[in-house]
Amino acid sequence: MAHYAMIDKNNIVTDIIVGRDDADIPEGYASWEEYYGGLKTSYNTFAGIHQLGGTPFRKNFAAIGYTYDAARDAFIPPKKWDSWVLNEETCRWDAPVPMPFHTVNERADWVEADQKWDVQPFNNR
Repeated sequence: MAHYAMIDKNNIVTDIIVGRDDADIPEGYASWEEYYGGLKTSYNTFAGIHQLGGTPFRKNFAAIGYTYDAARDAFIPPKKWDSWVLNEETCRWDAPVPMPFHTVNERADWVEADQKWDVQPFNNR
């Protein structure tokens, strides 16, 4: 089983489908990507690392709203905050200030106006 990302003319992912990925490509097609009309994406790839120890593929598993960057051959999530910068290795967005340590009973939220993290206990929300 494989997953394929459907992208629009602006390289934005509009859908993810499940398909085949074996040697029996239908006659008249060069690849399963051509057959499905989408780009293969790896469910096990996140931030340039294959979670099961395999070879990472296109930096991140595609999701609706992600952008496919052909130059990087990567799926990149939408940018949530203006101050965040694209990490070229992971193709994820990094905050200008590292997230502080917090426990499993706390939540860290980015406050764009203050350019800092706000850590609060979960029960205060």
